[in-house]
Amino acid sequence: MKREEKAARAQAILDELYPEVAAPLAHRDPYGLLVAVLLSAQCTDVRVNQVTPKLFARARTPEEMMRLDVGEIREIIRPCGLSPQKSRAIASLSRDIVRKHGGRVPDTFEELEALRGVGHKTASVVMSQAFGRPAFPVDTHIHRLAKRWGLSRGKNVEQTERDLKKLYPPESWGRLHLQIIYFGREYCPARGHDFAACPICSWAASKAAIARESRR
Repeated sequence: MKREEKAARAQAILDELYPEVAAPLAHRDPYGLLVAVLLSAQCTDVRVNQVTPKLFARARTPEEMMRLDVGEIREIIRPCGLSPQKSRAIASLSRDIVRKHGGRVPDTFEELEALRGVGHKTASVVMSQAFGRPAFPVDTHIHRLAKRWGLSRGKNVEQTERDLKKLYPPESWGRLHLQIIYFGREYCPARGHDFAACPICSWAASKAAIARESRR
């Protein structure tokens, strides 16, 4: 089966399983989403959604956040892990948003990625979910599934992102990003995966891919 045919069939299954998809990180505005995505690094969405209300109760806006002591931010976000780095990043990006962008989260990749702690994947999530711009955030989980399904041979998330963008139209990128995340959690785990029972891997995964993963 050609890669384009696989992509179309996988998308049809994802649309059937997840006709409606909501962003897993709770937020009210672009700033809230930006902070939540930053906190989600090596942390579950559930934990982030438990922590952000406590953080935003102390500081709802970049102006308010930049006035908080970094130590106070660190204590609040400690359950998310990596709190020393994340607290410094939140304080720094809040100052830059106020001083360089008039208190508004910028809406370009270049400006977002210039903020401390904001990489391409974080910027892609904000561009897609906060501003409705075409973006296909690819993390290690989406990278893994795209490789399993034969949609990409990328050796890293950057290559996989380029491959997926070639297979799907821009208007579908943000939706597919969320659908693949939800599918991976429900049907396609990293370990102990039953390829034969998976709605997509059962027909999309190659014998080589199955053999490769079974040796882990």
